[in-house]
Amino acid sequence: MHNTVQEQLTYREAMREAIREAMLHDTNVFLMGEDVGHYGGCYAVSKGLLQEFGESRIIDTPLSESGFVGAGIGAAMGGMRPIVEVMTVNFSLLALDQIVNNAATLRHMSGGQISVPLVIRMATGAGKQLAAQHSHSLENWYAHVPGIKVIAPATVADARYMLAMALADPDPVMLFEHVMLYNHKAPVPNPTDCPAMAQAVVRKQGSDITLVSYGGSLFKALEAAHVLAEQQINAEVIDLRCLRPLDTETIFASVNKTHRLLVVDEGWRTGSLAGEICALVAEHCFWTLDAPPQRVCSQEVPIPYPKHLEEAATPQVEQIVTTAKQIMYR
Repeated sequence: MHNTVQEQLTYREAMREAIREAMLHDTNVFLMGEDVGHYGGCYAVSKGLLQEFGESRIIDTPLSESGFVGAGIGAAMGGMRPIVEVMTVNFSLLALDQIVNNAATLRHMSGGQISVPLVIRMATGAGKQLAAQHSHSLENWYAHVPGIKVIAPATVADARYMLAMALADPDPVMLFEHVMLYNHKAPVPNPTDCPAMAQAVVRKQGSDITLVSYGGSLFKALEAAHVLAEQQINAEVIDLRCLRPLDTETIFASVNKTHRLLVVDEGWRTGSLAGEICALVAEHCFWTLDAPPQRVCSQEVPIPYPKHLEEAATPQVEQIVTTAKQIMYR
């Protein structure tokens, strides 16, 4: 008997293949951003694409986020399908005017006449010791803004197939890739492994408490659920996948079953997406709750550089387990 070794794919490779497939499928798709071409991308996602598609479709830009995001918006308005890479979410703040005041508003301000089919990709999150200007999770800021969609693929399957869904959308989509996921491996996925873009997914069934997370924190939530299972607490784990629009139906159904909620969000606690989810659950599931909704977020500090402080500042498995047990046994 021969053992069949299943081929593995990293998150980084999955995202690269998604970009490559999109460019092969549609000549209107192009990629632009800082160091995406000759350097192969800051996180090596676009490595080799310049050699395959040439400088007219893999475009190295100047260090001007406002400039090249604005160019992407213009190209999208003109019928192209741009994929704009911003090196890290912190740098996207330099393009905030273009994203929030232009990309998000043009359909509304034109009475529906102007479409901006643009995908903006960027790295987010902490864990690589990249210090305070490269490590924050600001995706919940963008989830606050009407007119854009916000997705955060956590699995290799979602990295491989959510980009095509984003490119097919007639409105701007922001795609956040957590830096700690790029080396994550999984068997080569099929398109059926990736549900619709705006659908949350129950990654683990449970009956005692609902853990809601997304992106880089998802696997911490899953690990915490494993630890809790050893202590006879059966946690259900939801992967949001899409932060705007939120799939509240999946969240509410889970909380109505488990009667308890813990949200794990690498954003800061004040004004967080976790707070929004807790509020929604309090509004819609109040009479089925057996305990107040809780959240585990990053500490209210700029993300530190030293590894031990970086870990102390961001949600960790032990903290998730401890908080879940407090909710269970309050």
